[in-house]
Amino acid sequence: MKALKNKVFLTSMLFVASLKLYSQQISLPEQKDRWAIQPNGSITWQTNKSLPHADHIEMSAEKVSLWIDYRIDTAGVLRIIRKVVFPTFRMLPDETRSHITYTFQDNELPQIYINNRLLKMDISRRDQRGNLAFVPKKINHHGLMRITADAETANGVEIERSLFPSVEKPMAVEKFVLRNTSDKAVRVSMEKLVRSVTTDTLQSKSSPHTIVMKTVNEGSRILAPGQSTVFSVCYFATDHPEKPLTIDPVAEENERIKRISNILSPLQLETPDTILNTAFAFAKIRATESIFKTKRGYLHGPGGLEYYAAIWANDQAEYISPYFAFSGDSVGILSAMNCYRMFAAYMNPEYHPLPSSIVAEGDAVWKGAGDRGDQAMIAYGASRFALAYGKADSAKVLWPLISWCLEYNSRHINKQGVVESQSDELEGRFPSGKANLSTNCLYYDALVSAAMLAGQLHLPQKQINEYSKRANELKGNIEKYFGANLAGFDTYKYYETNSTLRAWISMPLAMGIYNRSKGTISALFSPQLWTVDGLATEAGKETFWDRSTLYGLRGVLQAGATDQAMKFLQYYSRRRLLGEHVPYPVEAYPEGNQRHLSAESGLYCRIFTEGVFGMRPTGFDSFNCSPRLPEAWKQISLRNINAFNTFFDLKIERLAGKKIKITVTKTNGSHTSYSITEGSTIQIKL
Repeated sequence: MKALKNKVFLTSMLFVASLKLYSQQISLPEQKDRWAIQPNGSITWQTNKSLPHADHIEMSAEKVSLWIDYRIDTAGVLRIIRKVVFPTFRMLPDETRSHITYTFQDNELPQIYINNRLLKMDISRRDQRGNLAFVPKKINHHGLMRITADAETANGVEIERSLFPSVEKPMAVEKFVLRNTSDKAVRVSMEKLVRSVTTDTLQSKSSPHTIVMKTVNEGSRILAPGQSTVFSVCYFATDHPEKPLTIDPVAEENERIKRISNILSPLQLETPDTILNTAFAFAKIRATESIFKTKRGYLHGPGGLEYYAAIWANDQAEYISPYFAFSGDSVGILSAMNCYRMFAAYMNPEYHPLPSSIVAEGDAVWKGAGDRGDQAMIAYGASRFALAYGKADSAKVLWPLISWCLEYNSRHINKQGVVESQSDELEGRFPSGKANLSTNCLYYDALVSAAMLAGQLHLPQKQINEYSKRANELKGNIEKYFGANLAGFDTYKYYETNSTLRAWISMPLAMGIYNRSKGTISALFSPQLWTVDGLATEAGKETFWDRSTLYGLRGVLQAGATDQAMKFLQYYSRRRLLGEHVPYPVEAYPEGNQRHLSAESGLYCRIFTEGVFGMRPTGFDSFNCSPRLPEAWKQISLRNINAFNTFFDLKIERLAGKKIKITVTKTNGSHTSYSITEGSTIQIKL
């Protein structure tokens, strides 16, 4: 009887403890949008509201990246700082940050006149000195930045400024469209300006580089009522300043619009939530635009004023390249293959670690953090990419790299059966011990994918069985080594002596390990880890990296906590798309001041392809589908998927009685439907 009472008491205490943990789930704050979604998919801020405000955004293309810092003060005065990066114009010595960057301020712009009155870019409408004011009325983002000025303060002339990178040239463009909205003729003019600087010969790589700020279509003209004209300022780099460069700003803008349209056309998300659809589209832009044409071919680069014409084992090999296999973007595919080929060039018979990063267009490497688990990152990304891309010839090219990386990891298994590495992708910013959870989860998933890929390549069954055996053993050892109760949550410690909650406890969920999913999900969404900007890197610290939040949201969806994950995904997406710093996922804070590094946008897209739609590559023409349809939604679709060497649509519909209908429609009109129980998985063969 006493034993029974003790059992009842213990059960009630556990129930109380579980209620306490549940009560720790964070209440998300109410959000106030600064930006609004437009019918064409862009976002706009009406700039007469909520002043002052400051933000920054990056736009990239093959030969240039344009970083804009813009701010409007309480008087309505707009100030812009333009930083133009030229990734393939480099200085010596060869280093990560040896690209050229130049800054251009508002006071360097040529002067514009309207009816002989100076149009000032840095005064308010209340200025009393007789000048006209460029008073911003609205700012719009959609792969280009457009700023519309108030015609009332510019003598009846509406002005729209567009800032964007050239698609192919090492050039950024600032275009002014002046439109006469009055009922009288107006004279407008812009000064001619040519200003250049040439780098020091001894410090320049290959040859001296010249950076030019130049007006195009300057001069004076009369605008009849309703008529418009275009003035432009271009910022470009050249190694041959003696050769004239033909510039057509209108054509450059049209090419940029076309490139954005080509990025947006494939892989279109359709859900009942407009914010999610739009955030997904914007993430596709940032994920795909940041690919630079180098002497080693197309290379994806994170950006952020620091990381160009270079690749990393995490950003490129692990995060973004598996996304490109679904994206339908041919340049993205080329960048992924180039990434893996470049890492493969550093394989060696002694199994020394590969460099964490290959920089300066492939001419140098960076190994500053030692082995960060880079081989696990590369094997994971390359094997997933090869399966989803669906082409045997490409997979054969990647297989030596994948198998080498797997062997490297197997040689670093410790006595407890887990992989040791010197650090992780945070490179010592936070402790990671001798063996960390992230590296081991990536290695586990790489083994699972490699076994599938080996089967597709018709490799010996013995090799396939060995990879599967290693994966099963590692899964058990991850539980033994990392499984722990931290802060009252049945979850994982990040390394052996770790005693605080870390954001990367989501990694097992993202890799299909659900032993501790309930406790891990509770910990992720508790006040200890969840902040207004997503997951804190470590409980009690202000530092956050979006990449861990993006992995976390995907992992929670994969684990089946759909409505719980969706609440936080909707909150996060709204903040990043319509809040104070828009319109893309960011890297980190305080470090980097929330730069819009590009690979994070790829991770955002993977929340949907792998989390919501539950697409897990299993072969060149097959994938497991574990859809996660929120309870309030009747259907969702991914249109124009280009993966597994096939073009197709994927539609998920809710049926009666906990049933889910999956429909695959190919471009030839043929379709196949499947009915599964909600929460289950089916393999789809295309």
